[in-house]
Amino acid sequence: MDKIVECIPNFSEGRDQKKVAALVAEVASVNGVKLLDYTMDKDHNRSVITFCGDVDGVKEAAFNVAKKASELIDMRYHKGQHPRVGALDVLPFVPLKNVTMDECVAIAKDVGRRIGEELKVPVYLYEEAQGNPLRRNLEDIRRGGYEGFFEKIKMPDWVPDYGPRVMNEKSGVTVVGARNFLIAFNVNLGTSNVDIAKKIAKAIRHSSGGFRYLKAMGVDLKERNVVQVSMNFTNFEKTPLYRVFEVIKNEASRYGVNIVGSELIGLIPAKALFDTAQHYLMMENFSYDKVIENRIYE
Repeated sequence: MDKIVECIPNFSEGRDQKKVAALVAEVASVNGVKLLDYTMDKDHNRSVITFCGDVDGVKEAAFNVAKKASELIDMRYHKGQHPRVGALDVLPFVPLKNVTMDECVAIAKDVGRRIGEELKVPVYLYEEAQGNPLRRNLEDIRRGGYEGFFEKIKMPDWVPDYGPRVMNEKSGVTVVGARNFLIAFNVNLGTSNVDIAKKIAKAIRHSSGGFRYLKAMGVDLKERNVVQVSMNFTNFEKTPLYRVFEVIKNEASRYGVNIVGSELIGLIPAKALFDTAQHYLMMENFSYDKVIENRIYE
């Protein structure tokens, strides 16, 4: 492919394997698209699909899976730990190869317009696709959640960018945008006290005075009897994983709590892992051409 776009739709369904499988199949069936990964989480009640492809294929797959989500997921019955506003909650497009951010903005607007007009789901643009600075941040759009949007959508400042100006009870609203690569990385703590995870999340996230390119929240993983610091790294080079991991470890030790594991949601650039290895192994004069696979496939 000359041009490659990545798309990472997030759905408010992480417990029904058949529904998630149907969403994945919808993506995989489109020519010009490659399915890269998918995850589902029962506590968050959320699934994430990662795929890439040429511009036309990605646009078709994104709309098709949005339509399938509107058929399968009913927000009136959805409960979960993760903030959400719709069945297809977030739909970001990311430039991967020979594609500009402006092109991804155009893709987001085209797909968002179709979702609004054809599926009758209110659509809000975010990040690079949003011209209004008050509506660029995902957390600002999602504030109040699905339940709060029945009144929020009536406010003059929250008229949808596309679609009806009334809430879709079944599907909620969908947030569509264009952004740079994001790493979704979670750290699990060996305690059932969710207040500890929330305090640590508050200490490290940018909105509370922490790391500039980090979003974080504390989550209770009831099935595992542990809690989680759930994070999004919006610039892993300026806010690296290893630095945040060390702060979480130090903060947790203050409460007598250990880290018991971590998880990646979706995919991660190799450089983020190389940087982490270089930091912890204290390797001198390290360069990426020292990695054998890089030499073989260069």
